[in-house]
Amino acid sequence: MEEVTVIGGGLAGCEAAWALAKAGEAVSLYEMKPSRFSPAHKSAALAELVCSNSLKAKRTESAAGLLKAELRLWGSLCLEAADATAVPAGGALAVDREAFSTYITERICTHPLITLHREEVTALPENGYCICAAGPLASDALAANITALCGDALSFHDAAAPIVEADSIGKEYTFTQSRYDRGEEDDYINCPLDKTQYEAFHAALLTAERADAHPFDVYEGCMPIEVLASRGLDAIRFGPMKPVGLRDPRTGHRPWAVLQLRKENTAGTLYNLVGFQTNLKFSEQKRVFGMIPALQDAAYARYGVMHRNTFLNSPQVLNPDLSCKARDSLWFAGQITGTEGYMESAACGRIAAEQVLRRLHGLPPLPLPPETMIGALLGFVTGSASKDFQPMGANFGLLPPLPVRIRDKQARNQALSERALSALREVPGASRSPYPPPRYA
Repeated sequence: MEEVTVIGGGLAGCEAAWALAKAGEAVSLYEMKPSRFSPAHKSAALAELVCSNSLKAKRTESAAGLLKAELRLWGSLCLEAADATAVPAGGALAVDREAFSTYITERICTHPLITLHREEVTALPENGYCICAAGPLASDALAANITALCGDALSFHDAAAPIVEADSIGKEYTFTQSRYDRGEEDDYINCPLDKTQYEAFHAALLTAERADAHPFDVYEGCMPIEVLASRGLDAIRFGPMKPVGLRDPRTGHRPWAVLQLRKENTAGTLYNLVGFQTNLKFSEQKRVFGMIPALQDAAYARYGVMHRNTFLNSPQVLNPDLSCKARDSLWFAGQITGTEGYMESAACGRIAAEQVLRRLHGLPPLPLPPETMIGALLGFVTGSASKDFQPMGANFGLLPPLPVRIRDKQARNQALSERALSALREVPGASRSPYPPPRYA
């Protein structure tokens, strides 16, 4: 039995290690925590969720929901954990972060074919098969080694939203409702602002002092709230603070703007500020966010933070099967490839494992149908023609159009999802395995 090395105990690494082990392959999984932490990580557990506890929409007529449906066909460990640790979040799949990570850690640590090494990897192994899922926060030494091998390693900055204690939220200034009434009524706490309050809050965001005044690149999906605010008076009112789909029962009308708070844990003692990733100084976060009536006395369990993320110029350095052009026994997976998002990273790890399994069994690389969300996403990551490659999350724009135009958006998305799932069911490895029975099931 040839042991496969997996570097990184995040979602992609855990998904890859689990898939390999379930297929009967021995795995050495390396994770540098707790001997060393990145600036963004706090827990020693595997598969730590840093930015948010939401895995996005559940319904299959959404891109995020389709991705999860596809990943379920591959037997995803991360979705197994998410289902077991879910917290109410309307139409989204959100989890208790600590319980989610604990679940995955226990599954990984108790599998007899997975050996977990709690140590930092400073250089990619030159011999044997390896999946590098070091994430966007690879240590400086490993990042330098990757750059030396691949070149064109880029960096950008990512942001995490604050978390507040539930008891400190001014409930008299809030109402509970899921957007468009998807999910249970109390899945979200809504903090409404009238026009005057909103404009004062917007003005304060523009002048608030930031923790890092140096210019940097930020992925659009994680843009700090203060940067979004600088794009115009209504930029965040049509973004994270959009009031669409909500009605304040105290007035009977839609608010001018709304901050939504989503449960951070099963007990409902913590809530995160949805879409409020930020790089403001901690004191400024308390002052400016405190201008929202419901948060004027808020106690912060964690302030918003920013950290450097690193990703590869994947179209230049990776083959379509995620193997490295400079070393064909090395595969990359997760956010380091430019797959942006929790489930996107997990999917990337799962497919990298599948490609390694095929190599181990003497099979050619597995082509993924471009009609599937996973296939289209990884096709973009490894084949984008853009001169300015940037991370990409699941979206219907990646999929080829339907043969017949459907005008209704929801009906069109549902048809795209049905086509994708039908195509994926025919792929070896999804729902069925092309390999001999594993030595351990």
